[in-house]
Amino acid sequence: MITVVGCDGSPLPRRAMDRLSSASVVAGGRRHLEAVRPPAHVRQVVMGDVAAALDQVGAAGDAVVLASGDPGFFGIVRALRERGHTPEVLPAVSSVAGAFARIGLPWDDAVVVSAHGRDPRTAVNACRAMPKTAVFTAPGYGPAELGAGLAGWDVTLYVAERLGAGDERITRCAPAEAAARAWAEPNVVLVVRESESAARTHNQPAAPPGDWIGDGYRHRAGMITKWEVRAVAVARLRPTLGMLVWDVGAGSGSVGVECAAHHAAVIAVERDPSACELIRQNAGPAVRLVPGSAPEAFEGLPDPDAVFVGGGGLAALGGVLARRPRTVVATYAAVDRAVRARRALTDAGYAVEGVQLAASRFADLPGDSFRLDAQNPVFLLAGRLS
Repeated sequence: MITVVGCDGSPLPRRAMDRLSSASVVAGGRRHLEAVRPPAHVRQVVMGDVAAALDQVGAAGDAVVLASGDPGFFGIVRALRERGHTPEVLPAVSSVAGAFARIGLPWDDAVVVSAHGRDPRTAVNACRAMPKTAVFTAPGYGPAELGAGLAGWDVTLYVAERLGAGDERITRCAPAEAAARAWAEPNVVLVVRESESAARTHNQPAAPPGDWIGDGYRHRAGMITKWEVRAVAVARLRPTLGMLVWDVGAGSGSVGVECAAHHAAVIAVERDPSACELIRQNAGPAVRLVPGSAPEAFEGLPDPDAVFVGGGGLAALGGVLARRPRTVVATYAAVDRAVRARRALTDAGYAVEGVQLAASRFADLPGDSFRLDAQNPVFLLAGRLS
């Protein structure tokens, strides 16, 4: 039988000690083995090469695997299950739960992500998008790299180093501070949008609702992507947690706001100061606003996974294509611009589909009747890299 024992710096419970006493093999990281000090008769396997260590564990009779915190939470239990084992699990307090406890924050509304063995872009984009995120860091992607990736976002980092050890430390810092220093391992990072968390603590909305008009967004003289078009655009962008979406020529910011509602990280680029104010009112802290003209405003921004081009013309589209996002969606009112945009997407190697969207809305008439009010047609192009 394989028993997985979680370690959080506290003394092991009697049941875990009994499993260690009867085991023929105990595997774990060097720091866990040194902290637990298994009985002398038990063969120890240092878990550097995880696959090789699990081979030895699987071949043993009774074995114990030592792991950090709760081994079923982004831990070794998944790897054992994938090998066909059904381990007994004796968990300890997870490092995420411990970190939130140290700073006195509830974490039932937190998103937990990991940079271990996967593309760290997913983790940093979750931190950009969500009000409260915990990150299991990894060698090569720790607090410094995470802080660098969050430059430009209004968030606070809490770096929890060596939780449960005698030299544990919790540091509150801005992203730039995290990026500029070295950190002790192991560590876990909490990323919090503190203004929004404070608002939620007092049961207040994260952003003032304002006086909603039209289809739910403040806008200027009808300069907004209508909801019929927005629905198709968002369906093509397919925003989800772990993605970064650019909303270029954002106008009211409606497309970006709806991508953020799907938990994507969003950057809105807009050159008009009055439109920028509308985006702030519509989006609140959920969208990062970058004032400026495209494509010049793109300099220094992280590469997007998907982009919506609602304004800025062909120059903005060209700047987007230079960054090679996997998905590009663009809308045009004029057929000649749609033709040129389609050619630009095709020349850049994108598979392109296009559609003309023309809707007629119900408009009330006297006598409990209605007529159809035709909206201006819009050409929508969707390009995707294979």
